Amino acid sequence: MPVRVYLGSDHAGFVLKSRLIEWLKQAGHDPVDCGPDAERDDDDYPPYVMRAAKSAVDDPDSLGIVIGGSGNGEAIAANKIRGVRAAIAWTEETAQLARLHNNANVLSLGARMYPIEDAVSFARVFVETKFSGAERHARRLGEIADFEATGELPPLPAEP
Repeated sequence: MPVRVYLGSDHAGFVLKSRLIEWLKQAGHDPVDCGPDAERDDDDYPPYVMRAAKSAVDDPDSLGIVIGGSGNGEAIAANKIRGVRAAIAWTEETAQLARLHNNANVLSLGARMYPIEDAVSFARVFVETKFSGAERHARRLGEIADFEATGELPPLPAEP
């Protein structure tokens, strides 16, 4: 089933973003480039990755992919958007678990951390994996969503 995927990067992630857009199109998905539109050494990632993350939240059933040198700053920025669950992946397994267990809606990739084709495989797994819906995972996501809505920490479990 085709998925709309919003992508944003900085200069370090620009080449990988372009390759991911190419792969997404070939795979029948709907990539939306949130910028930048050219590789500039002095650009900052927050405007682009936050736009991609917000677009993914505002468009139900879509996903986001944000890319930088390490993926760390991009994940931090994306996770400031209410409703975003951005995860960093460094293997196919971490990309799969981000969706399967955490229902991550944004993938953060580090363009300087692994070869481009590895990053494409992480994105493929992320886009193709669905949330398991398992009760324990849904419960944990509910605790996070409740905190996001109220600012109140979830209660600690009772000691055995």
